[in-house]
Amino acid sequence: MNALPPVRATVFYDVICPFCYIGDRRLGQMHDYFDLSVDWRPIEIHPDTPEAGRAVADLGYPLEQLQAMQAHLARMGREEGIDLMQLERVSNSHRALLLLEAARDEGEGFFAALQEILFHAFFTLGRDIGDPAVLKTLAAQAGLPLETVELAWNDPIYEERLAENQQWAKKIGVRGTPTVIFNDHLAVAGAVPLKTLMQAAAEALGQTAN
Repeated sequence: MNALPPVRATVFYDVICPFCYIGDRRLGQMHDYFDLSVDWRPIEIHPDTPEAGRAVADLGYPLEQLQAMQAHLARMGREEGIDLMQLERVSNSHRALLLLEAARDEGEGFFAALQEILFHAFFTLGRDIGDPAVLKTLAAQAGLPLETVELAWNDPIYEERLAENQQWAKKIGVRGTPTVIFNDHLAVAGAVPLKTLMQAAAEALGQTAN
C-alpha cells in the first residue's frame, strides 16, 4: 500500500465562525487522501464583541441577507452532518480561544476534543461560549482539569499566543476565516468545497517539489 502524500495545513479560524465548523469537517475528510497535519491558529473575528455577547441582528447585515446566509449555512451544515441552529446571539470568543491554547499544551487529543465540543455547544446547542461557567463545564467534558482552565485565563503566555496569531494573520493578509494555507505556499479562504481543498493541497505539493 502506497504511503499518503504528506501535507501541512495552517488554519486561521474562530470557534464562533460557522464556516470554520464546516471547514473543520471538510479538512477531516482529507485524511483519506493525504497524510495531513493541521496547525490550528485561533484568531478573534469579532474582538469588539462585549463579554456578554451581542445580538446577531446588531452585526450590521440587512435582514434579507442575514436570512439568506443562515439558510445557506444550514444547507452546508446538513451536507457535513452538522445541525446548525439559527443563532440569535454571538458570543465573545476570547476566553474560549485562550482555553484552546491551554488545552494544546495538555496534548493534541485534548485540543481536538475541546474544539469539537466548543463548535457543537455554540452552533448546535446554542450555549454561550463566552460565559466562564459554561466554558468550565465544556472543558470538563473535554477532560481538562480546572487548573488548566484557570491557567488559560491567568497566564500571560496564552494572551501572547493569541496576539502572535493575530499579528501573523495580518502580516500575510488573512482577511477572513477560515483561511487554510497548504505547505506555506497556497492559501484558500472560506468554507470552500472539499474538492477545492483537495486541489489546493495537490497544487501546494507540486509547488513544494519544484
